[in-house]
Amino acid sequence: MTLPAPDLDDRRFQDLVDDAKRMVQQRCPEWTDHNVSDPGVTLIETFAFMVDQLLYRLNRVPELNYLKFLDLIGVRLFPPGPARAPVTFWLSAPQPGTVRVPAGTEVATLRTEAIEAVAFETADDLEILPTAAELVASAIQPGRYRQHRAALDSGQSFFCFDQVPKPDDALLVGLSRAAPRCIVNLRFDCQVEGVGVDPTNPPLTWEAWDGEGWAGCEVSQDGTGGLNRPGDVVVHLPSNHQTSVLDGRAAGWLRCRVVPALGNQPVYSASPQIRRLDAFTIGGTIAAVNAEEFTDELLGASEGVPGQQFQLQHPPVVPFGDPPVVEVAGPEGWDEWLLVESFAASGPGDRHFVLDAGQGRVELGPAVREGDGSLRHYGAVPPKGAQVRVRSYRSGGGRRGNVARGAISVLKSSIPYVSVVENRRAALGGVDGESVESAKVRAPILLRTRGRAVTAEDYEQLAREAAPEVARVRCALTGEGTRDAAVRVLVVPAAPEGDLGQLRIEDLVPDDRTLARVAAYLDERRVIGTRVVVEPPMYLGVTVVARLVGRERVSAQRLHDDALAALYGYFSPIRGGPDGTGWPFGRSVRAGEVYGVLQGVRGVELVEEARLFGADPVTGARSGPSERLDLPASALVFSYQHQLMVAEA
Repeated sequence: MTLPAPDLDDRRFQDLVDDAKRMVQQRCPEWTDHNVSDPGVTLIETFAFMVDQLLYRLNRVPELNYLKFLDLIGVRLFPPGPARAPVTFWLSAPQPGTVRVPAGTEVATLRTEAIEAVAFETADDLEILPTAAELVASAIQPGRYRQHRAALDSGQSFFCFDQVPKPDDALLVGLSRAAPRCIVNLRFDCQVEGVGVDPTNPPLTWEAWDGEGWAGCEVSQDGTGGLNRPGDVVVHLPSNHQTSVLDGRAAGWLRCRVVPALGNQPVYSASPQIRRLDAFTIGGTIAAVNAEEFTDELLGASEGVPGQQFQLQHPPVVPFGDPPVVEVAGPEGWDEWLLVESFAASGPGDRHFVLDAGQGRVELGPAVREGDGSLRHYGAVPPKGAQVRVRSYRSGGGRRGNVARGAISVLKSSIPYVSVVENRRAALGGVDGESVESAKVRAPILLRTRGRAVTAEDYEQLAREAAPEVARVRCALTGEGTRDAAVRVLVVPAAPEGDLGQLRIEDLVPDDRTLARVAAYLDERRVIGTRVVVEPPMYLGVTVVARLVGRERVSAQRLHDDALAALYGYFSPIRGGPDGTGWPFGRSVRAGEVYGVLQGVRGVELVEEARLFGADPVTGARSGPSERLDLPASALVFSYQHQLMVAEA
């Protein structure tokens, strides 16, 4: 809550007119016509209007003083946060050598007459490595493998699963090398043997070995219909794909595993049969940030006095990459000046500067006159006439960077053998710079904490300062009174939603850079002896199985989609819950809430039945039906494959 500002004069226009008329009655009783048609009343109203404007300006003095006070205690507006998006680089054709996409490669959205292009830069180097299928095996029993490379070389076919496929049967493909972040095209020549499955929804999942276990892979194309016809399967490998030894053979292993059927999903009655299998790399994916780099920008000439300020040409500055460095021309070249948070610890010879990232303003050290009349310099002063420049900085950020899926399509710098660039997911994390009103609310908290984390609220506030792009932050204490006591800071990132509002569990895990940034920020401000753990919360999957009856002349498909969207929205860890601000941490899930959510969907006549099932969103294992699902104090719910049946009235 902001500090209350006094209203120095609360009189308004009509109050001033009434006061003037009362004074006329006292001082000039001969004036009896006080109607609005009287010229004298017109003059009174004219002067009342002018005085009302003066009072308005006078009442803004407390607000000005308040803002100056915020500036004195070091409150600065947070700069905008840059959006991030995974950007995929597709090759024009498979290459025999490595194709390198360097860090800082610029991509952008398409520019139109009405909309400016939104620029992005790749955050790291991407190496698109050539691969081939050197080994092929299958596993129908734990720890036992059947090798099929010899059969393929001789032109013979083989069954990739058991005679009657069962869950956890797997086809394993050993690539010639590990290819993290790469996209591998697996070309199959299959016979129509794996009968019984829906070719558009086979009970299969693709996984890659990441050094510790099998990690799920995204499949953007499956032209085989569940390994039932010749075609290509395009698999996106995770960033931690590693070479490993399986059955005494080293390779970059992938596997296609049979999973349990969900609901009425049909299963295999016979194993698919493969006659040929080839693999090659066709692209790679790397994270890109909504930022554009500017280098060697001249700020002007120094005046040789303390407290100088220089304006950047492309504000605001986003906190991405290395911090900006100011350079001052000297007799032997350019001298570096380092960025600091404040000049409190700067001496007269320290080459320091402060950056107002939101305004794009570079500030040099001031000089303060002490009580004895001496002048103390907080930071060095460049010589008069010396040129000042910024070596490099990045500008961008804001909500405009949260572009839709497929919006990034322009490669601004040519890369050999790369033909197409796209973002297969929407960009997230872009937030606008902090407003003055928000800073007023934050100021009392800043005065209380003064950059130190003591209470749970302090940890949450400081974590938001370190990563303003995250959706939610929760501080929980664990192991109180024991040697394992720790402060757990749970971070929920902003995640993209599907067409019906569904979320993916992997998108609810913040990236390592965000966690490391928050952990480093809190480590400098925690109480000595306090152990701080920054991590994502635990998610409990919730599956709703319900049967609905729709009203007359209501489309069953539309009602099905609306009901699914309502469930995904209500059980969302980001925007769900009773108040729509995210499911409360540790709040139990009750079956009665499901009836209420579904009954509130437009077009629902009756909710005949609704059951709750707990689920592990990672493994997919479900518990039995329950009327209530209890959550640990630091856990959130996650909608996992709701199943609805809609009947017409």
